[in-house]
Amino acid sequence: MNTEKVAEYIINWLKEYATNAKTNGFVVGVSGGIDSALTSTLCAKTGLPTLCVEMPIHQAESQVSRAEEHILQLKKRFENVSEVRVNLTSTFEDFKKTVPSIEGSTKLNLSLANTRARLRMTTLYYFAGLQGLLVAGTGNKVEDFGVGFYTKYGDGGVDLSPIADLMKSEVYELAAYLGVPNSIQKAQPTDGLFGDSRTDEDQIGASYDELEWAMNMQDEGKIFEDFSGREKEVFKIYTRLNTINQHKMMPIPVCEIPTNLK
Repeated sequence: MNTEKVAEYIINWLKEYATNAKTNGFVVGVSGGIDSALTSTLCAKTGLPTLCVEMPIHQAESQVSRAEEHILQLKKRFENVSEVRVNLTSTFEDFKKTVPSIEGSTKLNLSLANTRARLRMTTLYYFAGLQGLLVAGTGNKVEDFGVGFYTKYGDGGVDLSPIADLMKSEVYELAAYLGVPNSIQKAQPTDGLFGDSRTDEDQIGASYDELEWAMNMQDEGKIFEDFSGREKEVFKIYTRLNTINQHKMMPIPVCEIPTNLK
């Protein structure tokens, strides 16, 4: 990948989109992870106002410190970058107290994890509405179009997706080129939605390198019988997630009424 040219292309794309949409700039949720660090850096390099929003909810201190390190670095490098920190922990706890829980539900923890992401989306759009900004998505190609590893109307609720055509390895490559802090480049990817130390690989069952491989194999038309051992296991993980998460990747289904019924 020609990192210099790709970075320049994305930056120009962002700037042109914002100009045509007659918006003032961008708002990005910064988590301390590689994807949000790259996205916020690309937005900052447009020269347009870029608001970095920290939204901890029972967040691990390591994630908070990485996010703060990155935002501080961006503010030193770019005058157009500003920040705001909104601690949503009490909001999340109030939500849990307000809604009824279904006794014995096996999906409670997952539902609450997704609720965290949706509270953050609501917060980003609050600031976007106040300041005339676009919510910039932080999903990469493997997450958004491979395994669907994101929350529908959570981190998936955005106005535009500047890095969604980049594989995870390309995200790292571009992040290194653009000077994202080493602490973020070296950190294990995690969505941080469960309030514990589990990584993305722990949840998915495969690393991003393995998922990229499986995504490429599917594009080449490979099937289960073409593999054995760990490769077969990874391909099975990828294809299962790709299948069950199509509802996230496809447009919202619309019930189109036949003309003769109207």
